[in-house]
Amino acid sequence: MSAKKIVLNSMLLAAFILSACGGAFSAPAEPAEESPASPSRIEEYEESPAAEEPVAEEPATADYSSGESYSGQSAEGSAPSYSGSNQPQSTPSAPFREQKSDGEPTDMFFENYGTNPIIDTDDDHLSTFALDVDTGSYTIMRNYLNDGNLPPKNSVRVEEYINYFEQGYEQPSARQAFAIHLDGAPSPFTQTERYEMLRVGIQGYDVSNRERKDVSLTFVIDVSGSMDMDNRLGLVKRSLEMLVEQLGRRDSVSIIVYGSNARVVLDPTPASAKGEILSAIYNLRSEGSTNAEAGIKLGYKTAMRAYNPDGINRVILCSDGVANVGKVEANAILDEVHGYVEEGITMATFGFGMDNYNDTLMEQLADNGDGFYAYIDDTNEARRLFVDDLTSTLQTIAMDAKVQVDFNPEVVSRYRLVGYENRDVADEDFRDNSVDAGEIGAGHSVTALYEIKLYREAYGRVATVHMRWEDPDTHQVVEIEKDIYAGDFEREFRDADPYFQRAVVVAEYAEILGDSYWAEDSDLGDVYDEARWLEDYFDREDEMEEFVDLVKQARKEIRW
Repeated sequence: MSAKKIVLNSMLLAAFILSACGGAFSAPAEPAEESPASPSRIEEYEESPAAEEPVAEEPATADYSSGESYSGQSAEGSAPSYSGSNQPQSTPSAPFREQKSDGEPTDMFFENYGTNPIIDTDDDHLSTFALDVDTGSYTIMRNYLNDGNLPPKNSVRVEEYINYFEQGYEQPSARQAFAIHLDGAPSPFTQTERYEMLRVGIQGYDVSNRERKDVSLTFVIDVSGSMDMDNRLGLVKRSLEMLVEQLGRRDSVSIIVYGSNARVVLDPTPASAKGEILSAIYNLRSEGSTNAEAGIKLGYKTAMRAYNPDGINRVILCSDGVANVGKVEANAILDEVHGYVEEGITMATFGFGMDNYNDTLMEQLADNGDGFYAYIDDTNEARRLFVDDLTSTLQTIAMDAKVQVDFNPEVVSRYRLVGYENRDVADEDFRDNSVDAGEIGAGHSVTALYEIKLYREAYGRVATVHMRWEDPDTHQVVEIEKDIYAGDFEREFRDADPYFQRAVVVAEYAEILGDSYWAEDSDLGDVYDEARWLEDYFDREDEMEEFVDLVKQARKEIRW
């Protein structure tokens, strides 16, 4: 029998089984068509055709929770608006499920937040966004490529690729919590016109592990059946062991687990009792369905019992993001525990596993829980988060941190924020202290890149960058600012700071993987050449060597 006949017969058999079930399984909704792309770089703006998304069939047994967040926009989206002084919105589509071929992970849930447009400064000279220290998007990409697959384009959040890497910023002065670093140079990737890249860097003050505050940690661990794998529950155990080994005698740990229901496995226990804590972790076994709502609610209640008014109080969620019992969306789950978040109990989410993984839920839980999101694909990543960067993982030094860039319309013709599509803040809300924004850990740096077009022979102030945040200890709101001038830009890309160069190269790599309209004239060969050139400068840095290998691997896998 031919392969075509085998496939046809299989389809007919499947159709017969479904019809016999009396229509119990309904076909999935057709994904919304993505709206037209943003205007192009050329002087006479042209709209690009909408990207055509593949339609995926959803198995009847799939667990699905999308965690939609549309900011009042319809699923279909609309063309970017340029009216008034408000920041134009990107054009998100409905939550999209990537079509998979044989051998690729299945049941992976990501959300398409669109791509930021180019903005004329005459229409809007202000760009405002919440800061973001998440890195999950980068490590998900790494896991895909290490398994021989390209990452789904909707999994790419460019800012998380950029912020995975060290930026080389100097520490702020002794009297300041943060320092703003600004630099720029021409983009090596634009084809039709000369565009400059502007790097906006925020560096927080560092705190040694010895000086950090005492912590009260509540581990909320998903032990449902979907976690019964070595790269899920097994990796959770090894990761938390690393974390526990770093804790001090005055720290404390509680452990909550959830499957079909939630229960306390370890009441608040001093970290000095490491044997008792580790025994509780290593005795965990998978069980039941996935009631994330019950686990998180019990986790916050337990964290309140162990609350340290002078220390750090954090819920640490370890899960594959699947939720199929109780409330399953991030906003609905966090609404249940909003009061605890207001009391200062923050949430960090750590994702594990491939196949049946919900990136959307994990990222949005962290955003709404005033924390951050990371994806742990191996023990090296766990060591980076829980050993090398322990203090920045645990201790928050800024709440509701946001940036507003004020471009000078007499010098800058137009600009585009690279990434941060789901971190947009209305310009008028920059100084509204009630608006939720991002959180930054001790010693963390945050970087944003802008692609900007300067007028010919331009000189003078290019932009003023404002940063605003709330001190988590004093609750005082602080604002700082810094200017950058045309003379501060390097004339050639390779004359710029190597850290700047790397940020631009990493961003271009992410935009190509994300199938960004703005990278349609680029290819990974150019990215690879620039990365190889930079590798000599970062010759002792494992992350750079790994990045070059990932670009090389992506070149082999890419098919568009």
